[in-house]
Amino acid sequence: MSAPSIRMTKARKVSIAGIATAGAAAITLSLVPAGATPAEAAPVNTKAAASAANVAVSAEAVQAAVLSTGLDAQKSNLDTQVQAAVEKAVQTKADTKSAAETAVKKAAAEVAAKKAAAANAAKKRAAEAQAATRAAAAPAAAPKAYANNLDGWIREALDIMDKHDIPGTYNGLHRNIIRESSGNPRAINNWDINAQNGIPSKGLLQVIQPTFNTYHVKGTPFDLYHPVANIVAAANYAADRYGSIDNVFGAY
Repeated sequence: MSAPSIRMTKARKVSIAGIATAGAAAITLSLVPAGATPAEAAPVNTKAAASAANVAVSAEAVQAAVLSTGLDAQKSNLDTQVQAAVEKAVQTKADTKSAAETAVKKAAAEVAAKKAAAANAAKKRAAEAQAATRAAAAPAAAPKAYANNLDGWIREALDIMDKHDIPGTYNGLHRNIIRESSGNPRAINNWDINAQNGIPSKGLLQVIQPTFNTYHVKGTPFDLYHPVANIVAAANYAADRYGSIDNVFGAY
């Protein structure tokens, strides 16, 4: 808490002076004997005046002391206020500088992050473009070749069956083909009940035309005598009726 401010007003100064004068007069009056003549009272009045002067001087000293104390208090209070204002200004400046530095760092970090993201995106696009260029420049894979014999027909049929989720194995197909046609894609049965009904069994797995029409697999020739088309259609029919061509061990 700052020292209280003491200000000597004009009224206070007059009051102090008045008190000093009154005191001097009282001293003078107390030193004059009753009934004394003016001549007799003169020495006493001189001393009284001197005492009054001393009192007045003391009053002025008190006044000066009071004024000095008030001024010192005011000065101290002012110094404290000035010091506080300076400290506040310094702190405000420091806070502003710190906030500015933080903002600059944050902005720099955001710019760096955006640059990094842009660089990564550019690298990714470049890598994708290079991959596309390599893919375009690479020669197209040659279609798988199959031998034009029973082994090749079975293997090609198995690849097609795999694409269409038709079960069956090489051994299951081969076993049934040998029993039905001995591996002859042009084989035809002209004596069984199907032949008597005008729809003879044909091909490697001896399939009749209505069955072939129903179980033909897209992507193969629509030709009952075609070896691969015949095998795939027969395997598709066997899967529907028996679960797999592997489960067939006789006429079906």
